[in-house]
Amino acid sequence: MLKCKEVSELCSQELERPLPMTDRVGLAMHMMMCTGCSNFRKQMRLLRQKMHEYADGRAPSEPDQSSAGESADRAS
Repeated sequence: MLKCKEVSELCSQELERPLPMTDRVGLAMHMMMCTGCSNFRKQMRLLRQKMHEYADGRAPSEPDQSSAGESADRAS
């Protein structure tokens, strides 16, 4: 079984290149049992997607006002 540190490295590598079958199977097994690594993988994918959108000029130029309002509400 892969350790979380190994999984985090594989999550990063899978964004750049296809993983060998043994790594994919180990990663899938670990993800079924570890919510921390599953969340990390989702965050990595989302971050990559948003960075590509930004680089392509598709990101909004101003922060979403609804999110900003929610943050201010929680702070008070």
